[in-house]
Amino acid sequence: MVRSDARENRARILAAAREAFAESGDISMNQIAQRANVGPGTLYRNFPTREALVLAIYQLEVDQLIDSVPGLLATLSPLEALRRWTTDLVDAMRKKHGLGDALSPGAHQSITEQTYGPVIAAITQLLDAGRRDGSIRADADPRDFLQLTGALWRAASGPEDRSQPMLGLILDGLSRRQQQP
Repeated sequence: MVRSDARENRARILAAAREAFAESGDISMNQIAQRANVGPGTLYRNFPTREALVLAIYQLEVDQLIDSVPGLLATLSPLEALRRWTTDLVDAMRKKHGLGDALSPGAHQSITEQTYGPVIAAITQLLDAGRRDGSIRADADPRDFLQLTGALWRAASGPEDRSQPMLGLILDGLSRRQQQP
């Protein structure tokens, strides 16, 4: 059982590190400890390496993304929920790619293997909801959808960001009205 102050320290470290890494990938572990108002020993007890910290941030973001599916489906149509969720997925993938310099190839492989199944399950929930209401074609495959979204996070961000128009094309292709007989 983890003490409440230890949980709070861990949460503060993760929040400070997320913010710091969003600003710059060159921030030191000591600077992260300072931002989180914890000592270096507390930081290293929770995250013995920079890579462990980066992996924890990414896992937290994926968990939040996966956990958001029921709420999205409760308030939005399945296609709009899929659009919103995919936009968030693209943002998370861009962050992961940006943090990639801090990860070894083995860590990249590990996090991919660890998150693939839950991400596919989340996409399946979204597609199934669309199948039930008739807005998504019956042959839509979550693995294909994830493969297609890979192009979205690689699309340039900023003023020339093409990810939303590309996502529109992908969702149009999923639409039941586009299905060939």
